[in-house]
Amino acid sequence: MIKTILPRLFAFDIEWIPDPDAAQRLYGVDISTRQGIENAFRKLWAEGGATEEKPRPFLKLTVSRIVSICGIYREQQRSGELNLRLVSLPNDPHNPELCSEKAILQGLHRSLSERQPQLVGYNSLRSDLPIIVNRSIVHGLSSHGWAKRPDKPWEGADYFSAHGDYHIDLGPLLGWSNQMPTLHEIATTSGIPGKIDVSGGSVADLWLCGDLEAIVNYNEYDAFTTYLLWARVAHFSGLLDEAAYEAELEQVQALLESEIANGKSHLQRYLEVWQQMRF
Repeated sequence: MIKTILPRLFAFDIEWIPDPDAAQRLYGVDISTRQGIENAFRKLWAEGGATEEKPRPFLKLTVSRIVSICGIYREQQRSGELNLRLVSLPNDPHNPELCSEKAILQGLHRSLSERQPQLVGYNSLRSDLPIIVNRSIVHGLSSHGWAKRPDKPWEGADYFSAHGDYHIDLGPLLGWSNQMPTLHEIATTSGIPGKIDVSGGSVADLWLCGDLEAIVNYNEYDAFTTYLLWARVAHFSGLLDEAAYEAELEQVQALLESEIANGKSHLQRYLEVWQQMRF
């Protein structure tokens, strides 16, 4: 399963919506009004194969727009000291300059290039990483080097390999095709909060209402869930013994309490649900 834990690790999740600009460019949809943007969403879903039973199909990533990227950044010092940090892009959902997809991607590229952390996601090799690539190409952005693949696995970070150490996709480790559980399913049955109050299908509606803060809050929930699931898988894999695994959980609880004390009151709900479910 997981072969190693690198000194720097980023367990992340991404939220995205249909891209109104894509609907305008591809199909000439007028997006100058809210009604026009709603029409753009409907057009993209229709072109993506919408049916009465499934009115909002999963769209091609090229015609989707990233609105939030959140994750837990883990860094272990040579002394063994472990530090966790919650990273949210945008870090201020009320600042329009920080909320553009281009700004979000630029922040991600700088961070990955500078720190080269081990990435941890859920179905991230098939969804999260490709949408980062697709949308960065749409905006004409450079990865600043992190997307360059080494000639040999030991010569550098390779985030695109399913068999390397730099990208751990938890989904395929737990089953392929229709046997792969959703993040909600595996988390909830493992005593970890899954979807709380909001689901991925609600993100487009929240964005239309201008409630980016609610999207980021929801995205932060999934970041904590992804990290807690990673810790459980790392424990199963033999990379975290009982004491180390318990220390990880204590660090997550401390991070939640610290973020709540600093004003992220929505995380109180996550903490309470986790304490009720935890076993």
